Amino acid sequence: MIAQVLLVDDEPAIRSTLAKFLEELDCFVTQAADVGEALALLNALEYDLVVTDIVMPKGSGLDVLRAARSQEDPCPVVMITGSPMVESASEALRLGAFDYISKPVHKEQIVHVARRALEFRRVSRENDRFRNDLEAIFTSVQDAIISVDRDLKILNFNSSAATICGLDSAASGTSFYDLPLRCDRKCRGALETAIHTRKPVQTRYFKCGSAGDAGAEQYVSVSVTPRRLTERQVEGAVIVVRDESSLYRLEKKQMPRSSYSGLIGKSAPMQMLYSMIERLAGVPSTVLIRGENGTGKELVAAALHANGGRQDRPFIKVNCAALTETLLESELFGHVRGAFTGALRDKAGLFEKADSGTLFLDEIGEVSPQMQVKLLRVLQERELVRVGGAEPVKVDVRIIAATNRDLAKDVEEGRFRQDLYYRLKVVELIVAPLRERPEDLPLLAEHFVSRLNAKLGRSITGISDEALRLLSGYPWPGNVRELEHALEHAFIMCPTRMILPDHLPAVFQAAVVEDGLTMRERIQEALARHAGNKSRAARALNIDRKTLYRKMQEYGITDVPTPP
Repeated sequence: MIAQVLLVDDEPAIRSTLAKFLEELDCFVTQAADVGEALALLNALEYDLVVTDIVMPKGSGLDVLRAARSQEDPCPVVMITGSPMVESASEALRLGAFDYISKPVHKEQIVHVARRALEFRRVSRENDRFRNDLEAIFTSVQDAIISVDRDLKILNFNSSAATICGLDSAASGTSFYDLPLRCDRKCRGALETAIHTRKPVQTRYFKCGSAGDAGAEQYVSVSVTPRRLTERQVEGAVIVVRDESSLYRLEKKQMPRSSYSGLIGKSAPMQMLYSMIERLAGVPSTVLIRGENGTGKELVAAALHANGGRQDRPFIKVNCAALTETLLESELFGHVRGAFTGALRDKAGLFEKADSGTLFLDEIGEVSPQMQVKLLRVLQERELVRVGGAEPVKVDVRIIAATNRDLAKDVEEGRFRQDLYYRLKVVELIVAPLRERPEDLPLLAEHFVSRLNAKLGRSITGISDEALRLLSGYPWPGNVRELEHALEHAFIMCPTRMILPDHLPAVFQAAVVEDGLTMRERIQEALARHAGNKSRAARALNIDRKTLYRKMQEYGITDVPTPP
């Protein structure tokens, strides 16, 4: 595109010479003999460059400079004068002149300055177009876009951020930590991670407050991209928050969830568990989690805390079976100075540390009768007394307890207080053993493969069908924890990118028989063939009856399958 140049000078010879120089740059040069003519042309036409003398009989080139710089799309202005003075040069630059040339003007000098000025004009226009495009995108998209510096102070945000995140005009310049947001600031962690790691972060589908005055639950996905200064330094981040509420509810209706708040599984028992955790959201009720060892009771407790309205407060965990009675009492309730040998100062217990948050009491069935009495008092009175102390301390703590025992049976047999049992069992959640939800095993295996790849620095692509069949036929007495350990063993033994049966622990090798069936499948087949007669089934399997009973218990076989 040919550049449009306005040349202003009261001397015709100089105008003619300078015009020839500029035309060699493929410029179309319009000449003006005085300031008035130049101002008229500036009002009528748009130019890419103005070259003007400063000192003229009918005005000053500074007036031309002011007029050019006051336009909506100002172009660069180059000033020329035959009597250079520091004051005029300083004033011209202060008013925004691109450069200042003294007479006599040499061709190389004017061509060089004009070329730089026109390149500046081209780049400025490209930047303006780019900025306008970004502004149009920024204001028109329905996603919330928020830009922050590395201290999480808000630099800019679009109108959708007001709708989705509830930001108002006062948010600019405010730290993300201080915003009066209606959500629980879950996206803050994504921002901090992106800035700290200098890598993009994406999260999908989490509950984010209520949308508008209707109070409907809002679910969003978040994408955070760091704003880089260099490869190793960032100056902040841009977070994009998308309202996924409609899609979330549609997916929720159409298919079972395969995961929820750190829990993995799509089986009916897991769907029921997810629903129960959701029903307990925002409710401070005490919960008793019951399940075998390794089923993930601690994950359920963490999910209850994360979705229970106290997620920004402490989540304190204690294994009651791992501590002696005396130590457990001191850990839970704290002690005063001199309460016992070694108590050199006052110490707050875990109940106080969990104040306004959640205290998870794992293996609650293992506490002594004396400790049961003291726990009951805290649950009833919402206050405690430190070991060796006398003053009661008020606490606001949500209790989540877990056990692998049948507490109802322990109550019947006098090993557990009935009043404490019912205080703990306001709501009871059952975590099914892995053998009762076999359809979850492939999902769990996939999850652990991904996690172990990151942990061990491997690139395992998956598990072979034969290995997965062996895993699926195993009774998993150690439940999900045993599955994770078995896969970690396989990772260590696997020299390739696919886990094969040979890479699994020895217990799985022993389960393979000549015809390709697992021992569990052979036992089920023999029982079905002999209509449940265990003596005949044992003889068919070439094992004694005691071994059959032991294997049935080991593999979780209770019902005799009906033959086809």
